[in-house]
Amino acid sequence: MNTQESIIARRSVKHYDPKHVMPEEDLNKLMELALLSPTSFNMQNWRFVVVQEPSLRKEIQAASWNQAQVSEASVLILLCADLESHNQKPERYWADAPEEAANMLVPMIPKFYNGQDQLQRDEAMRSVGIAGQTLMLTAKSMGYDSCPMIGFDPVKVAELIKLPENHLIGMMLTIGKASKPAWARGGQLPMDDVVFKNHFPS
Repeated sequence: MNTQESIIARRSVKHYDPKHVMPEEDLNKLMELALLSPTSFNMQNWRFVVVQEPSLRKEIQAASWNQAQVSEASVLILLCADLESHNQKPERYWADAPEEAANMLVPMIPKFYNGQDQLQRDEAMRSVGIAGQTLMLTAKSMGYDSCPMIGFDPVKVAELIKLPENHLIGMMLTIGKASKPAWARGGQLPMDDVVFKNHFPS
């Protein structure tokens, strides 16, 4: 399945085969490709918590309006981000770059984000969103379905996964084999309503 086909075929699936176990090599491939998602300054500020323990999945389900997909999907991933990535040894992000590029970019990273709480949060959510789409399209291309979720208690889930300070949870993602198809598409807005040339209409 090529990229365009994955985009068209991807749907938010709520019902999964609870007996399906994703092979470890498939999970590793999903995560390897997620790590290629772009981030500002190559900070790689996302952090992925792959929840495999059944009892923990049940606790997270209870904190997610008891949505069965949390426990029944083959994989549950919490997509988080480190808000302090800009200060976490930023030289790591350009370790393999030409020296000239590293010398220019590395000092810029903390200067750009320090003291900018809203920017730090915005950057975290951008990175999580891009990584989430990478995971969903990769999953579809591999024959899996997925669903991005925000329907959970972020405080309780943070406690359950022992989220460190200065981190946030951007979304939860279920991946597995659908046991029931998604609903028909609700309806896309016309392109003219959402795509503008050069500026918004007056």
